[in-house]
Amino acid sequence: MSPPPHALISGGSSGIGLAVAQRLAASGWRLSLLARRAEVLEQCADGLRGLGAAAVHCHAVDVADRVAVTVAVARALESCGAPDLVLTCAGIARPDYFAALADADFVQAMAVNYFGTLHVLRAVLPAMRARRAGHAVLVSSGAGLIGVYGYAAYAPTKFAVRGLAEVLRAELRGDGVGVSVVHPPDTDTPQLAAENLTKPAETRAIAGAAQVMSADAVAAAILDGVRRRRFVIAPGLAMRALAPLHSLLGPVLRWHFDRVAARAGR
Repeated sequence: MSPPPHALISGGSSGIGLAVAQRLAASGWRLSLLARRAEVLEQCADGLRGLGAAAVHCHAVDVADRVAVTVAVARALESCGAPDLVLTCAGIARPDYFAALADADFVQAMAVNYFGTLHVLRAVLPAMRARRAGHAVLVSSGAGLIGVYGYAAYAPTKFAVRGLAEVLRAELRGDGVGVSVVHPPDTDTPQLAAENLTKPAETRAIAGAAQVMSADAVAAAILDGVRRRRFVIAPGLAMRALAPLHSLLGPVLRWHFDRVAARAGR
């Protein structure tokens, strides 16, 4: 009898990552969760076991630390084997005016959002390619499709994640490993609450009309996209329109955003 499927999720202790883990737990998956805070991970693990997860393994690690990620992924592979699903969901965002951001804000955003994604994939993909199975899901953002006022440190990292996903899709398609990139809209998570503390007035005005989805709704869209083997997963009506048409819609959106920002900045 084959063991239950295995998912490895970075950023699995909160937000979208946890919501995906909860849905998989209810279907009896084995879960390997990567996140920074050991005590939060253990609390999540108890809840996931209660939902029906076949096994939950917690790995307290900062995804920006390549060596630590390599060790953590090796332990996950030793415990559960090559994953059927990898979800790179760990991320940070600190919106503010470009001139108000410190160099450290740009460095940290790239270290966590892009290199944190890269480190996990570099560690886990050899096992998936050897098995010739599995699916890797990279979480980008709506801000990975079009630059948004106030996100100078964040948006470039999500553009980079999108670029990495496009290359991996091409390189892995002959190895039996699927690849998806996710462009969520604003999602009701602790990260969004933290972003709201530093958003410029112009950013708040632009975001004011945007759809805010629940983490569970985004998780449902991700898993549906994986089942359908979709490369681009764009939860919500706005992202479904923006994802295929962002180059065409860009001039109109930039015109609209500029008008909204100008009114908010008066």
